[in-house]
Amino acid sequence: MARAQTSFVCQSCGAAAAKWSGKCEACGSWNSIVEEKAFAPSGPAARKPARGRAVVLEDLATSEEPPPRRVTGIAEFDRVCGGGLVPGSALLVGGDPGVGKSTLVLQALAAHAKAGGRVVYISGEEAMAQVRLRARRMDLADAPVSLASATCIEDILATLDAGPVPGLVAIDSIQTIWTSALDAAPGTIAQVRTASLDLVRYAKASGAAILLVGHVTKEGQIAGPKAVEHLVDAVLYFEGERGHQFRVLRAVKNRFGATDEIGVFEMTGEGLKEVPNPSALFLGDRNSAAPGAAVFAGLEGTRPLLVEMQALLAPASYGTPRRAVVGWDSSRLAMVLAVLDARAGVGAAGNDVYLNVAGGLEIREPAADLAAAAALVSSLANRALPRGTVFFGEISLSGEIRPAQQPELRLKEAAKLGFSTALVPAGIKAGPGDMVLKEVAHVAELAKLIGVGEKRARETAAW
Repeated sequence: MARAQTSFVCQSCGAAAAKWSGKCEACGSWNSIVEEKAFAPSGPAARKPARGRAVVLEDLATSEEPPPRRVTGIAEFDRVCGGGLVPGSALLVGGDPGVGKSTLVLQALAAHAKAGGRVVYISGEEAMAQVRLRARRMDLADAPVSLASATCIEDILATLDAGPVPGLVAIDSIQTIWTSALDAAPGTIAQVRTASLDLVRYAKASGAAILLVGHVTKEGQIAGPKAVEHLVDAVLYFEGERGHQFRVLRAVKNRFGATDEIGVFEMTGEGLKEVPNPSALFLGDRNSAAPGAAVFAGLEGTRPLLVEMQALLAPASYGTPRRAVVGWDSSRLAMVLAVLDARAGVGAAGNDVYLNVAGGLEIREPAADLAAAAALVSSLANRALPRGTVFFGEISLSGEIRPAQQPELRLKEAAKLGFSTALVPAGIKAGPGDMVLKEVAHVAELAKLIGVGEKRARETAAW
């Protein structure tokens, strides 16, 4: 027979405890520990495991061709996935509530179905009438998508086994799926882990590609155990600010493609629309030149991306200056401010500092240091930077400007959008076409060009 085993598991981090307590000692969350029951075999069968069978060992050399990817027809989605979905793979999509996860998955399935593929959409949160209303609003009602509303994993697998193997299967969301083998409530650590494992096993055995929609916690991490992210083949985050219409699909794990690719979408009343040239949109209206605005020539995966960084420095009203950052790392801002004061004599640390990345995009690469520094110094000096100029480069603690990856792609994208000048780290010889490159080796040179800094700043050419 089987005996019940009781454990207390934190629903935030998955740590197990011997008894219940109000606070999880592993992650510090309050009221997150829940009692869970699991059944383990007892008696002679538990002490005598079945003898295993030998498996065939093979070498790394193979003559098999990689399986063709299943293209959904949404270019931005396929780009982030590495060119399409691999048969037998499992993909997890997470994001804040209301950001458009269900809309994105439904559009991807409808596009693949219209191209002749067989797709199945399992909704565990919404009724089928609600999904149909969304499809009608997005003009997808005629797409041959097989729709069902279910939350029991045994029912879902039985339904999938009853018909032909689908090309794509979407589960919205994995936190609502439960199995009758466990007594825990849906959404708990055990239920989410077991349901995910069953779906991944089905994908590997049948060849269907599984799309799992996942909730996120208040910290922005996908809810449930980390084991779910280890089980799946790709983890995508759908990001976006409520005040902006742009949405960014970012890959943080991908066994079949790059992990730094992004796809850009625009949320409209008819659903998500692809943005083939996001640089033009993120730059916005740049007809008026204002102090504190610098254009950063960034790189997201294989895609060059130009975005405007805006800074504002004002006299501090209180004893401790305020630092407010949107779209960039706050600790990176503190480092750049310290380097500007210590190495260039700018004197910006005593001011309130506000830094914003236009368009709601989040920048994560260190090459944005030079653009951020240029925006900060420009705001402090109350001098607008010349139009048609882009910046990129990493700032070290010594004040030196270090090179960034793939400068040719950054400069080519800037030239395509009409920029004629680039402030770059030393070592870049020539730009595309007639673009003028101005090398900056130290932050003191940057301050000197803009007109800020002490006399000990290095001598350099005029702007």
